[in-house]
Order: sequence, then C-alpha cells, then structure tokens
Amino acid sequence: MKILKLAIKNAGRHKLRTGLTIVGLAVAVMAFGLIRTVIDAWYAGAEASAPDRLVSRNAVNIIFPLPLSYKEQILKVPGVEKVSYAHWFGAYYTDPKQFFANFAVDHHTYFDLFPEVIVDSQTLANFRSQRNAAVVGQILADRFGWKPGDQVRLIGTIYPGDWDLVIAGIYHGRDKTTDESALMLRWDYLDETLRATVPVRAGYVGWYISKISSPAEAVRISAAIDSMFKNSLAETLTQTEKQFQLSFIAMSGTIITALRIISYLIIGILLLVLTNTMGMSARERISEYAVMKTLGFKPFHLVQLIADESLFISLSGGILGILLTFPMASGFGEAMKYYFPVFETKPQDLLVAGIFALCVGILASMFPILKATRVSIVDGLRSIG
Repeated sequence: MKILKLAIKNAGRHKLRTGLTIVGLAVAVMAFGLIRTVIDAWYAGAEASAPDRLVSRNAVNIIFPLPLSYKEQILKVPGVEKVSYAHWFGAYYTDPKQFFANFAVDHHTYFDLFPEVIVDSQTLANFRSQRNAAVVGQILADRFGWKPGDQVRLIGTIYPGDWDLVIAGIYHGRDKTTDESALMLRWDYLDETLRATVPVRAGYVGWYISKISSPAEAVRISAAIDSMFKNSLAETLTQTEKQFQLSFIAMSGTIITALRIISYLIIGILLLVLTNTMGMSARERISEYAVMKTLGFKPFHLVQLIADESLFISLSGGILGILLTFPMASGFGEAMKYYFPVFETKPQDLLVAGIFALCVGILASMFPILKATRVSIVDGLRSIG
C-alpha cells in the first residue's frame, strides 16, 4: 500500500506532463469506443434479424428481379407458413443527397411478417385502401416533417419520373434495433405504372420473404426453395434474413476493415504516448532508484513502484475516456440518426477499451522496469537524469 501511495505521488510530480498524458489516453480510448460503436451500428440491422425469416433473391445478384409467380410456388414448400415480397425503389425526396431506404412492398402481407414494425389499424387500413399510399418510419417523418395525409413527391432513379404518394401513416419500432428511417409504398402501384410505361419491367419483385415454422428448418427449406427454381431463367439464392443483411454490409467491407484497423492503431498510439511518459520518468529517477537500493529496497519493490505509476496513469486515462464515450456517442448518434438509425455503445466495446488500457499500462512499464532493475548502484548514483 505504501508503494502504491508513493507511485501516485510520483505521477503527480510533473502534473502538466501527467495530465496531458491522461488526457491523450482518454481521447484515444474515446475514439476507440466511438469507432467500435460505428462498426456495431453498421451491423445493427443484421443483429436484429429474425431467425424464422428467410429471404430469396436472384442467385446472380440482387439487382436482377424475380417473377411474381414464384410466390405461390414458395408457399407450397413444407415448413413455409407465409410469403411476402419487396422491391428496392431507389427514389429520393427533393435532393439526391438526402438518401433514405424506400421499398415497394406487398400491402396485403408485408407487415404480417414483421411484428417488430408496429403499424396501427388505421394506418394499415389507409395503406391498403389507397393505391399510392406510403407508410414511413418515425425518424424519417421527423426528418422531413411529414405527417399522415401529406402528399409527397419522390423522384425516381431506378424507375424514372415523379411518383406522387400520400402518407398513410407512421410506423414505430417495437425494439430499439428496429429501423424507423424507411418508406414503404405499394408494389402494385409501381407495377401498374410499369405496365403502362415499360411493360417489360412489370410483374417482377426484388426478393421474397418467407416466414418458416422453425429456425432449425432454415437450411432444409432454403435448399428446397432453391432446388425448385434450379435451371430456370431466374434461379434463387435463399438465405436467413441475417445472412441477407450481411450481404449488403459486405459491400462496405473495405470501409469497415479500415475502421477496424484504425481502432487498433489507436491502441498503438496509446502505448507510444504512455511509454514516452514512463521513459522520461525513469530517466529522471535513475539516481533515486539507486538510493532506494542502498536503503534496502528490493528489485520487486522497484517493479511495483514503476508498474503502479504506469497503471495509475493508463487506467485514469482509460476510465476518463470511457466516461467521455457516452456523451460523444450520444451526440454523434443524434447527428447521424438518419444514416445510423441504431447507434448505441455496447458494454463489451467499453470493456475491451478498458482491457487495452490495462495492457498498455503494463507494457509501457516494461522498459523503465528493466532499466531501473539492471542499473548498478554506482552507475545510478552517477546519473544526473
């Protein structure tokens, strides 16, 4: 205990240097936690996927559609309870830079397969009764100031032209991980327009969603669906909803890998900053260590003294950084809520940051410990720091 008190006093001998080191460590830990939170936000949709939902898309690529006739055939597969479909619409509102997810869905069945998407009875009735109706999430409605009954014009990209929609209502997420930043319009409105303008593009959907009886049957049912359409003009690839979501995330694989590398480089910066501080302290105190040896202090006393000081600094910076991560992540999440609907710092990320801070404290003390324990008393007393 006396050694620990001495170590803390040593850390306070150069208050400015120690303070700046702790602040630097705190900023690095905070940056690590924020970057890991961003990575987690990328995977939030996949983590929230239901295990009893399968998604069937074109085996070549998701940009190629599937015939509408597949729905009835998928329903005949043993273990499939319900089937719906959706189609990426890809339109924007007023400005192409204002991106948000928008899908054309089957208004009869789509919401039945997604119990985590809460749609009240009036909204559902409006959506099913009006051909150009749309349902929007609460976050998206807040973003553009939309409310039920508003007329909205989307500008098509995949399907060019102006698309006039009426907001039938607003949906809410049952869970924190439910995305509330999407718009769903009726697929039959899209198909009807295509039949009148580009008939060759009509009668197709982007992917099918199947509700299955048991997640344990996912592999068998997936294989049965895909074998049904094998050697057809539009073969299918059926995956669990989580695998389907991860396939989208894989498109951003380079960015995510870069973020992971940066997060670990930050740990290297932590080590360099603290090692520099401890190295300077050790050089200044060589003569003091020699005096301590003459007074009867053993090498393990010096080891404890230096290690305790290093751990005190690293853990102080780590704890401060972890505390700062919460308000920083909250502010960043609020600013980016339209792009990361689910942005929440996970305890395991902060635990990892704390463990790294602990390890950095131990590693940074190694060189000063070796120098202090190896120097002879004579050479130590001769040193002037």
